[in-house]
Amino acid sequence: MWEQQVIKTTRGSFEIFIKGNGEPMCVTHLYSAYNANGNTFANAFTNYFTVYLVNLRGAGNSVGFQTTDELSMKESIIDLEAIREALHIKKWAFAGHSTGGMLGLVYAIQAPQSLAQIIIGGASASKEYMNHPGSIYCKDNLNNKRLLEIFTTLNSPSSSIETKKSAGREWTEMSIYRPEKYEEYFNVPNSGSVVPDRLNYYSYSELPTYDLLASLSMITVQTTVYCGLHDAQCPYVFSEQIAHAIPNASLFTFEESNHFPFTEEPEKFMDMITKTVCV
Repeated sequence: MWEQQVIKTTRGSFEIFIKGNGEPMCVTHLYSAYNANGNTFANAFTNYFTVYLVNLRGAGNSVGFQTTDELSMKESIIDLEAIREALHIKKWAFAGHSTGGMLGLVYAIQAPQSLAQIIIGGASASKEYMNHPGSIYCKDNLNNKRLLEIFTTLNSPSSSIETKKSAGREWTEMSIYRPEKYEEYFNVPNSGSVVPDRLNYYSYSELPTYDLLASLSMITVQTTVYCGLHDAQCPYVFSEQIAHAIPNASLFTFEESNHFPFTEEPEKFMDMITKTVCV
């Protein structure tokens, strides 16, 4: 289990979960809520880092919001900076997956002085992944119609917990290279439930203008990019684009993974972390 703490900051109180040993690392996702079960992605780093798994504004027991603009990536970085300062951490690493990876890019652009390194994966530097037919978020993808139905279920207050859990599983099965291994992959305690308010803000307010491409070449923070070769959410080409645009970034490819290489190829993922730490 992870240790829960509620941290008082100049931006309000934030719920975090702590585990591991080593230099400090922040882990979060743009629209997920965590609990003491921790998170499979975050757990991969605990052998090398003291990991601070953060519930952002509006998630879990963290402070709420007055206006939806407070849920933006820019404002979320200001919140993370307030948390870092409250913890008396001079610099920390940041690891983020999917939209957590996108948040990591914004962090490296907005507050590089606070970061020792970033490790990001399954991400994109622009909204263009939504137009790639290999992405389940693209209207031309065969799974897109069903995915939209799943989103409706997850957002509906009338949907039962079991119905939402089933819908979430189907979304995940679209995003693993071997769906038949779902039970094997996800048989350990985990957390990371969708926060509808944050997902909706990202989808309808931030994503339409999301584009960091012009700023990637200015990132000076040590950067590791990873992606599953068969990623059906943010196709591999977008991780390649990020890695090629950021000076001296490293790219790790997981050839038997879709969107969750830390679950689909855990030994290879741990090898990547080892190499990153030893750089």
